Amino acid sequence: MTSRRRPGRTATMRAARYRTAGNSRVAASPAGPLHQLVDAFGITTVLLAAVDVQGRLKGKEFDAASLVERLRSGGLSPEMCGYVLGTDLGMTAVRSGSFSWESGFGDVALLPDTRHARVLTWLPSTALVLAEPISVGLPHPLAPGTVLDEQEQRLAGLGLTAKVGVETEFVLFEGAARDAAAAGFRGLRPAVWDNRDYALDQPLPVREFSRRLRQVLADAGLPVEAVKGEGAPGQIEVTFPYGPVTAACEQHVLFKHAAKAVADEQGMVASFMAALQGGVGSGMHLHVSLHDVDDQPVLLAGPEYGSGLSELGEQAVAGLLTALPALGPLWAPYVNSYKRLRDHSFAPTRLTWGRDNRSCAVRVVGHGRSLRLEVRLPGADANPYLALASVLAGIRHGIEAGLKPPAATCGDAYLDREAEHVPQSLAGAVSAFETSPLACELLDEHVVAHLAAVARLDLDHHAAWVTDAELERGLTQA
Repeated sequence: MTSRRRPGRTATMRAARYRTAGNSRVAASPAGPLHQLVDAFGITTVLLAAVDVQGRLKGKEFDAASLVERLRSGGLSPEMCGYVLGTDLGMTAVRSGSFSWESGFGDVALLPDTRHARVLTWLPSTALVLAEPISVGLPHPLAPGTVLDEQEQRLAGLGLTAKVGVETEFVLFEGAARDAAAAGFRGLRPAVWDNRDYALDQPLPVREFSRRLRQVLADAGLPVEAVKGEGAPGQIEVTFPYGPVTAACEQHVLFKHAAKAVADEQGMVASFMAALQGGVGSGMHLHVSLHDVDDQPVLLAGPEYGSGLSELGEQAVAGLLTALPALGPLWAPYVNSYKRLRDHSFAPTRLTWGRDNRSCAVRVVGHGRSLRLEVRLPGADANPYLALASVLAGIRHGIEAGLKPPAATCGDAYLDREAEHVPQSLAGAVSAFETSPLACELLDEHVVAHLAAVARLDLDHHAAWVTDAELERGLTQA
């Protein structure tokens, strides 16, 4: 395989990371005020972007010097078409609603956070400025970040804050995305041909991809905790450091942007689909802990109970098992998302919980202060802001209602026929979401209607599409 990595870019960026202070060289931070990054790193391009409803960066490229001057003089009031907050994966326009033909596709104002810009070390001389969608001077209620922030604030009303660590799986394929599209996405070849779970003898292209990805993320001030091979051919898992909820979401969005860019420059494709060919499923596991106003963990019972959950911890588990089925479009937003949720796939199919049990939807893991709840329902395709919003909403519901969980599952949760099944299709999940009083209570009627409409765009797309599997099964036999 021929690598398309641009030689010298990393060395150039590293050299730019230092500024002279007296007779010493001081490392410049890759995150900070935009004007400082432009000077310290020789930035020529700035991406001004918001996070869309799919969890992707959407925005415009600006000349760095020009943008800094316009922002300094007040000569720029950035906006973008509001439909980026209300389209499907293919940017389909809806007929009615907040961002539609009916509404005229008006613009949404953006509030750029130039104090916290970041160098994107996987792109040449480029920095990112994230912008918050605004409506009448306030955070736009339908923006993913606002939906999550609302849940954080409601949890804070109980005297609690959450911290999260994210594990994400994805699959590397050989070849360019353009070539795969030209071939009708048939014949995709994973970069690894067998099960290399935990293997430390990955093929050279995969080792180079992993090294490069870790390098550019570390240089951007976004170091990963670990990278490992996963069980499916070509599958990789990346684990991120534990920290504040919003920071974890931002890091995950940038990680996906970096992973796709690094794969592209090395002649590969990084796919975050939840379910791929051959039954391969990629998850996004959310490790969540709760802390009181003194930053003390509250999920653990007293030391005399070992690694048992506190009463509040049990309420949190019960809330997750009760609320997440009603909030499916937030953590499984596409038709494809539900094809991952299959028995003995390491993705849950029953609404169960257990101690260090990977067959459960909620896995209690860790010891002492590190005790946490691993929510295993979301796929790698989920928007982290919305997935975490659903998790915090569920936790809060369990605590406020004083819920009690069912007995913990000690064996194979896939065989627990007494436990409720997870949602089995997007159609069923959207129907439950739209008609659930709990969903409207935990989120907001307007948010529920909006996210349901977005999910229905994916349903509409697939309803009219004849798949290869249908042709293979029915061409001569129907």
